Amino acid sequence: MADMTEGKRRGGQFPVPVRRPAKERKGYDIYPSFRIGENQIFHGYESLAELILQHRIVLIDGYAGVYFDHIHNRIDYELRRKGTRVRWINTSDFLRPEDEIIGLTAPFTGGTDPLFGTRCNLNLKDFFISSEFMPVSHGEAYDICIIIGTGASLSAAQGLLIYIDLPKNELQYRARERKIFNLGLSTADDPKVMYKRSYFIDWPVLNRHKQSLLHKVDILLDGQRKDDPVWICGDDFRKAINTMSRNFFRVRPWFEPGPWGGTWIKDRIEGLNHEVPNYAWSFELITPENGLLLESSSLLLEASFDCLMFLEGEAVLGDCYHRFGAEFPIRFDFLDTYDGGNLSIQCHPRPEYTKKHFGESFTQEETYYIIDTKDNAVVYLGFQDNINPDDYRRALKKSAETLQPLDVDRYIRKHPASKHDLFLIPYGTAHGSGQNNLVLEISSTPYIFTFKMYDWLRMDLNGKPRDLNIDRAMENLYFDIKGNYVTDHLKSKPYVLNEGKDWQLWHLPTHESHFYDVHRYTFETSIDIQTQNKCLVMSLVEGDSILVKTLSGVSQQFNYAETFVIPAAAGSVRIKNLSGGKALLIKAFVK
Repeated sequence: MADMTEGKRRGGQFPVPVRRPAKERKGYDIYPSFRIGENQIFHGYESLAELILQHRIVLIDGYAGVYFDHIHNRIDYELRRKGTRVRWINTSDFLRPEDEIIGLTAPFTGGTDPLFGTRCNLNLKDFFISSEFMPVSHGEAYDICIIIGTGASLSAAQGLLIYIDLPKNELQYRARERKIFNLGLSTADDPKVMYKRSYFIDWPVLNRHKQSLLHKVDILLDGQRKDDPVWICGDDFRKAINTMSRNFFRVRPWFEPGPWGGTWIKDRIEGLNHEVPNYAWSFELITPENGLLLESSSLLLEASFDCLMFLEGEAVLGDCYHRFGAEFPIRFDFLDTYDGGNLSIQCHPRPEYTKKHFGESFTQEETYYIIDTKDNAVVYLGFQDNINPDDYRRALKKSAETLQPLDVDRYIRKHPASKHDLFLIPYGTAHGSGQNNLVLEISSTPYIFTFKMYDWLRMDLNGKPRDLNIDRAMENLYFDIKGNYVTDHLKSKPYVLNEGKDWQLWHLPTHESHFYDVHRYTFETSIDIQTQNKCLVMSLVEGDSILVKTLSGVSQQFNYAETFVIPAAAGSVRIKNLSGGKALLIKAFVK
């Protein structure tokens, strides 16, 4: 349970409105939705109470971070004013003692490491002394019994099953304001500590529980608006997700400031909160944290992305589902350094290191696609020919200890960056974007495993030193990625794969270690694309807008800089160019 005082979000985007704004914004849509039939989404406690009144037993389950106390009080008020006698049972009363939970989860917390732990393999029931949430009643009179809290559905009791979902960005806003607690704990901690525990313990445990429920949930409720919840019947939700998995989808992006952040996103995307110093990231498709918006009769309901994968993962991924299962393999995000600063000099772990130390099934490997650039922008990538690992380690340690600048150019190669370049960043490669780029990062999905070696002696936005991971980086770097190898192998060399009257399909080869590949379409009127049982992740990198139409006749417009996905089960799509000139469309897929 948690404190319910609503405060101003620090540096965050605005909450999703209950209804789509009547005045549509031009261009990039910060609230992209998948439209379903009319009158399928509902809102408010009164309508929810009317449904609850039809049942004798109700189970209200949901994610840790949901404001269960507040929801309890609002539903109780609606029911009691109708003269209903309610018996409430809170699952938190059945949790193991906090010290037991801390001991149980200790192997996954990473000890004193401030950033990293290991993915938890426990189940939600392991956090409870008992799941007998509904003891035998001894003559107590009530009309409805409601079991509420994370894990309510573990009860043997049968009744109306309501699941309250939350998008991960909302969870993080609540954690930053210290309004919520981690699973099984009773106090809020430093937001960084809470995030680490969430990523490695809470989310894996709660996602497994959610996956077991989605096929039988009677009501799915969007819990991010505590005073005006939005909900949908389970059958309608599953039908909507099924339709989405066979046509297209775009997740709701979310935006974050950072110490190196820039102005491109802030200046060009309408509707964002401008009371922030910058925007460093746009999470265009970082699926562990994005949500999906459904729209019905202008009402908006958001469900976490994992719902799609748990219900329809094979339809989405096609031929690579056997490899990745419910984990979506590719991510797209923007790194904005326009008028900002350089990213840290960093690297990502080798696959075996990732699996051994973090419990991840695949590692973080990246490419930088340059969407826009100015003023002699560069990308830092690979080592100089004369790199000496021991000398480099000593220089990094000395800089960190004495707070003296590192002579970066002595060790790291610097490359001019131009629009539509694709730089390849295999795991173990030293790299970082320079100032004045808008980078579309096309990558494998893991996204927090960045080992920063040098961060230009910067503080974070709270005035605290940023964490460096020099020792971890040194364990993972490939020092033979240097000199001419970088020039020859780490900048993609595009060539034409196919062409027609007014279109071309370009191959932008990725590195041999990358499990994904990149194509780019250049076209004037329209193109037809076959999925060939592959999931296609796309972004319009030049042109105003396009219209995507599937075999089933469903169509939607996508705009410049928007990322969207064509699931494998869509079969084929026709894409019409609505721009005045040529359109350039990036496509990434598993090889």
